[in-house]
Amino acid sequence: MNKFQKVGGIAALYSAAALLFAMVGYLLIVGTLDVVDPVEKVAQLVDNQAFLYVLNLIAYVIWGIVMVPLTLALHERLKAGSPAIMQTATAIGLIWACIVIASGQVSNMGMEAVVDLYSKDPTQAATAWMAIESVANGLSSAQGEILGGTWMLLLSWAALRQRGLSRALSYVGALVGAVGLLSAIPAIGVPGTAVFGLGKIVWTLWLGIVMLRGRTSASAS
Repeated sequence: MNKFQKVGGIAALYSAAALLFAMVGYLLIVGTLDVVDPVEKVAQLVDNQAFLYVLNLIAYVIWGIVMVPLTLALHERLKAGSPAIMQTATAIGLIWACIVIASGQVSNMGMEAVVDLYSKDPTQAATAWMAIESVANGLSSAQGEILGGTWMLLLSWAALRQRGLSRALSYVGALVGAVGLLSAIPAIGVPGTAVFGLGKIVWTLWLGIVMLRGRTSASAS
């Protein structure tokens, strides 16, 4: 179990690093929020296709794969004191991982098709990308982190019940998870998702350090 906890810790650190890289890549390097016009968005894809392909792999596809050992390691750590809660949390975490992988695959495959179409008909390419982007964003919960928020809330609840993680880390996880759920409300969707993303980076980084240090739950001890 200790070795698996270390695997989970490494997975958590990767998760935090991938999320930070994605935030920097999308916002600062590519500048996705600066472009609103659909045709300009596709032109941006053409100019940054290789970078965006790698970014989607790191932040979505590989991130989703890495979420599997992290979810299972947390299940092992916290299941003794809260079996029902952790069964639910683990199921949600695995579903979340699969959906994020699907989102990354849709984005990359769709981007390839749209870039090919752009040279023939920019307007049609823009229309196609709007549809593809809507599907990808819907899968990844870009506007409303219901799955991620629920997962973090349940984990934090289980950790608080049995002191499986530090109380401070558990409270931060509960707070960030609650923000993720609230981000599903349209009025606070964009800022709520942004706060959830930043909070998730801090929480997963902290979680990874705790798991690598080999701290076990009080009940497991």
